[in-house]
Amino acid sequence: MIDIPVTTPRHFLSKKGYDSDKLREKLLFRGILPVIPPRSNRKEYIPYDLQHYKDRNHIERMFNKLKPFSRIATRYDKTKKSFLAFLHLAAVKLWLPSFVSRT
Repeated sequence: MIDIPVTTPRHFLSKKGYDSDKLREKLLFRGILPVIPPRSNRKEYIPYDLQHYKDRNHIERMFNKLKPFSRIATRYDKTKKSFLAFLHLAAVKLWLPSFVSRT
């Protein structure tokens, strides 16, 4: 979609619903560290990096802020350049109120 370098991620952030041994094995085989909290019914506790897991919340909140811009979700723009330009406009609209004095 956008010119992002394709590299192997270092971490896989996910919810408890994706906690399975099979998925963990596949990720570790590819050199990706799973950051998935264990389900409550798991027999043995699998430790995970809580700080990285908290970062997942920031990512979800960012996507939730972009949801009202349906043009981004439905990809009305045909070219990468115009899609990225509208993404920048949406970001400016979201960030601008925090920079403007309200007095």
